[in-house]
Amino acid sequence: MRKLAIAILMSMPLVAGGVFAQQKTAKDNVYEELNLFDQAFERIRQDAVDPVTDAKLIGAAIAGMLSGLDPHSSFIDEAAFRASQTPANDDAATLGLAVTIDSGQLKVISPQDGSPAAQAGIRPGDVIFTIDKEPVYDLTLGEAEQKLRGPAGSEVQLTLRRGAEKPIDLTLKREAYGLQTVVGRVEAGNIGYLRIAGFDGGTQAALAAAVQDLRQKTGSKLIGFILDLRNNPGGGFDAAVAVADAFIDKGDVVVVKGRKPASVKRVSATPGDLAKGLPLVALVNGGTAREAELVAAALQDNHRAVLLGSKTLGESSITSVIPLADGGAIRLTTARFTTPSGREIQGKGLDPDLAVTSLKLARLAQGQVRREADLPGALKNPDQAVGKLPADAPPGATPTPAPDETPAVATEDIGSASDEQLIQAKDVLRGLSVFSRRAAG
Repeated sequence: MRKLAIAILMSMPLVAGGVFAQQKTAKDNVYEELNLFDQAFERIRQDAVDPVTDAKLIGAAIAGMLSGLDPHSSFIDEAAFRASQTPANDDAATLGLAVTIDSGQLKVISPQDGSPAAQAGIRPGDVIFTIDKEPVYDLTLGEAEQKLRGPAGSEVQLTLRRGAEKPIDLTLKREAYGLQTVVGRVEAGNIGYLRIAGFDGGTQAALAAAVQDLRQKTGSKLIGFILDLRNNPGGGFDAAVAVADAFIDKGDVVVVKGRKPASVKRVSATPGDLAKGLPLVALVNGGTAREAELVAAALQDNHRAVLLGSKTLGESSITSVIPLADGGAIRLTTARFTTPSGREIQGKGLDPDLAVTSLKLARLAQGQVRREADLPGALKNPDQAVGKLPADAPPGATPTPAPDETPAVATEDIGSASDEQLIQAKDVLRGLSVFSRRAAG
């Protein structure tokens, strides 16, 4: 035992030395990279054809460092950060257009209900090429969003393309509009239709009030609810969690994952179901994004609603604004959320339980979900090719189309008499209601 103890004590300095050597090597590598940056910094200061201030160079370096991470991370200079802290009516100076950068292109996530962008007919998936005749290919997401803002009443010219169609030129006026996040009405006499267009501090209360109003209008004879999450670009994270929680009596609502494994946080539902157990159908499409996907995923994983429509956008990043000492700030992606069962949403989206396209209802086979094979660069399984039906698919089912084959729904057409997805949702809800009554005996 004594010899063993001596051997252990003698080996400890060697282990500690090895760890120290690894740490020293890592630090040396960092110093080498910083030396490289310093060299480039000095050459630009001395040899650039136009003089440039140190502050501008540093700001550009930080901006480039963040833009190389993901489309949502960016640098906010002191003036812009100070302006963002000043209370203002943002709705009065925007187009109501949620955008993202996808493969280097400025792509529309969705226009907000009632906004100038929605009234102009802009749809999810449209690609914006120019803003006021200036190309946007080299802009960061923050810069593009800034160009879309302006004084109320001012005009902005956009050139965009929809699929393989010819470029479309639009002139939009920035106007004041109020986003009503929840709108409810009775469909077919006994179906509660709830349009959820976004999430803010008043959404939870508005949802509860809308449900109560629908119950009163129908004499408490509702057979179920349709939750319309199409063309919903998201909003407040906590507000979205509250909406999902409102319909889930128990179970997890969402899982938030940071950089470290220990930072995983599970958000659980609180007791109570706003719908009181009535069946739910949730409408989703490519404009269902971010926090709207959180709600759809929670309802799907907890078997609380049938998702009907087309694949969602696939964006689940959570960004934090971190102030810097010079008065500016950085917007950094610090976490992502997944479905309660751990399915990744980022870059993949959610597959609906029932795919509705071109007057056809396609049932997805059980177990047909997105997995590791869908990640960028992964080897593809030929048996899971897009457009190929599973072996156990029911008779008459049609393949789920690829995302770019699914036509986008204009926000102004949502809930109209010609809304095919809504028509199908009502039929599905009636079937679920009959099934529920029979199961209850």
